[in-house]
Amino acid sequence: MQRCLHSPVRRLATWAYPVPVTATRAITRSALHHARIPLQLTSTTERLALHQTRQKCAFHSSAAGSYPAPAPVKSSKLSGLEQRISKIPIENFRNFCIVAHVDHGKSTLSDRLLELTGTIQPGQNKQVLDKLDVERERGITVKAQTCTMIYTHNGEDYLLHLVDTPGHVDFRGEVSRSYASCGGALLLVDASQGIQAQTVANFYLAFSQNLTLVPILNKVDLPSAEPQRVLDQIKTSFELDVSKSVHVSAKTGLNVDKILPIIVEQIPPPVGDASKPLRMLLVDSWYDSYKGVICLVRLFDGTLRAGDHLYSYATKKKYTVGEVGIMYPDQTPQAALRAGQMGYIYFNPGMKRIQESKVGDTFTKVGQERIVEPLPGFEENKAMVFVAAFPVDQSHFQHLEDSIDQLLLNDRSVTVQKESSEALGAGFRLGFLGTLHCSVFEDRLRQEHGASIILTPPTVPCKIVWQDGTETIINNPAHFPDDDLIRMKVAELQEPYVTATLTFPEEYLGKVIELCEANRGVQLSLDFFTQTQVILKYDLPLAQLVDDFFGKIKSNTKGYASLDYEDSGWRRSNIVKLQLLVNKQPVDAVSRLVHASQVERLGRQWARKS
Repeated sequence: MQRCLHSPVRRLATWAYPVPVTATRAITRSALHHARIPLQLTSTTERLALHQTRQKCAFHSSAAGSYPAPAPVKSSKLSGLEQRISKIPIENFRNFCIVAHVDHGKSTLSDRLLELTGTIQPGQNKQVLDKLDVERERGITVKAQTCTMIYTHNGEDYLLHLVDTPGHVDFRGEVSRSYASCGGALLLVDASQGIQAQTVANFYLAFSQNLTLVPILNKVDLPSAEPQRVLDQIKTSFELDVSKSVHVSAKTGLNVDKILPIIVEQIPPPVGDASKPLRMLLVDSWYDSYKGVICLVRLFDGTLRAGDHLYSYATKKKYTVGEVGIMYPDQTPQAALRAGQMGYIYFNPGMKRIQESKVGDTFTKVGQERIVEPLPGFEENKAMVFVAAFPVDQSHFQHLEDSIDQLLLNDRSVTVQKESSEALGAGFRLGFLGTLHCSVFEDRLRQEHGASIILTPPTVPCKIVWQDGTETIINNPAHFPDDDLIRMKVAELQEPYVTATLTFPEEYLGKVIELCEANRGVQLSLDFFTQTQVILKYDLPLAQLVDDFFGKIKSNTKGYASLDYEDSGWRRSNIVKLQLLVNKQPVDAVSRLVHASQVERLGRQWARKS
């Protein structure tokens, strides 16, 4: 009898995925019913196979609505990896990230560290932590990712958690949450380019969170590399001790092996207590079509296991944990996660909406929400750049809607509203964190979903302060009040400003200042951090920044400038609505809200293009 029951379960666990649903349901119903009888599964592999079978059965049965999902299986025997991790005390944990400007080699360095610790095979993959096609194509990191490594130093095992963060300002939310989960950072600087704007911005973000910073010079094998000049920049700008800096080439692997001992010796271990009530930070999340939303988490206190019931402070919702594990570098299930660790979790039943997983949220166990203090610093992302998207052919509207919905499963920060245009038909108004965020989303629509779309020029929101003291934020030019209403009921109009930090060679200073002044900028500071490199800070309207300001800066400095910015609030402004008339009729889809001083320039540009 046992042999008969044992055999279908074992065979089912090894079947390939497309099994007919009816066949699967028929077999698994019997198998699950009898699986409570001891089946003498003698190996960890067999237990894991049974566990995976039950998970698949839960999926099929819940879809049919006939059979309840089984409780998660707790293996009585830990795998070799789990046993090794369980013996490592929290004092031997190291959580660290890599602070760098875009394209200074973060993802490539991550690959080398994974190879050195045996997490992946040499040459197995390029940019393992860049999961999206657009990340590999553009050479940038968009989503925060993590990987667990085990490193032996002086005869002791150390558990290293590497967080690969985005370097671009548009993804600052991802960066700041990732830094909050770390105890230290590698300050990675290109030995040929030196300190850039986002190096400065991300350094101060890491410094403000009290991270221990270790200087690393990358690309020292390039003919144009100037290590001593760059070390002087780091010492002058950041006041860091550069005597222990490491000169590496992530591409060739030169000296990368010297980084791991420094991580162990200089970066402090996380502080936490596994015996305290659970306190867990949500670092990032993504959507899986089978499991639902998968959450990347960092445990500050407590222990987490499958079957635990969790409470979200941000959404006030409750969930049941379906599986916990680590990224090694792919999802590797574990019996438990404990204080100090980083890993992933998903829920059963699954979290179906990515909007429920708010990055920076704190989770605890149900019943402990009144005694556990949520982690500080949580705030919602705010869309700052808006575009209208229309299908080239209106018959493709449903395909565009489905494509956007699919991408929203993995990007909670995009806002979407349906809108209609007399000229272009039905479409959507999309809100993004910045222009790069918008460009990445557009690329993914075209590449991953084959969407043919028309995008309007990017616009920024406008705040209306009414005479009765109320305020309204306008994201769509179509909702902007007419002149009569403005005269009668509006106290003032405001637009968002940013503080921009620019770094570039001193020889281009005159051109850059001239460009900033022409774009309604107000100079805040001017510093020379070397004899030839300048850091310039300006207050600029966000509307000017999204109007190809970065492209103009690049052309005026022959590509040597870098730019970073942060929100600096709303300012009073003379905002007007600019419309394009065709046969004396306004084309609503391309209307823009602009400053009165820019009307003639933009109007002439439109007329020339028309």
